[in-house]
Amino acid sequence: MTNPVTRVGIVLGSDSDLETMLETVKVLETLGIGHEVVVASAHRTPRRTEEWASGAAGRGLRVLIAAAGGAAALPGVVAAFSSLPVIGVPIASTTLNGLDALLSIVQMPKGVPVATVAIGPWGAANAAILAAQILAVGDAALAERLAGYRRSLADEVEERGRRVAEKLRTRSGTS
Repeated sequence: MTNPVTRVGIVLGSDSDLETMLETVKVLETLGIGHEVVVASAHRTPRRTEEWASGAAGRGLRVLIAAAGGAAALPGVVAAFSSLPVIGVPIASTTLNGLDALLSIVQMPKGVPVATVAIGPWGAANAAILAAQILAVGDAALAERLAGYRRSLADEVEERGRRVAEKLRTRSGTS
């Protein structure tokens, strides 16, 4: 398979966010969506953050995903410097287990929207799926891959249900 065109930009507030955000990368790779990953801090490297976000559309990106913990200003700063859709992923990096980040990201002022997903790995995976849904509006092939991915998730649930039923039958001694 050839390398897909890079359409999603992922920015991490810190390299410590990478483990969580690998869930985003896995889903994007499964769906054949090209992506870039950078580290930039809203507080410590604001010029780098501005440069990355403001140049994203010019580099061909169509959706931005920003991960941040604590005060979690990064998604909002990215949204302030780009008109592309921004998805914020709260990271559980403090003693508040990501609640601080979630509240920071979801409370954006009027005019600077950031779509916000769940805290941690589930949110990271959902950010990729949401990015794919946004991109699939204008990409029939991606829409089909996304539909297949969602079917595979449903199939996993069905298989888990079969395993539970089998364990219950075995436990009760019935077949």
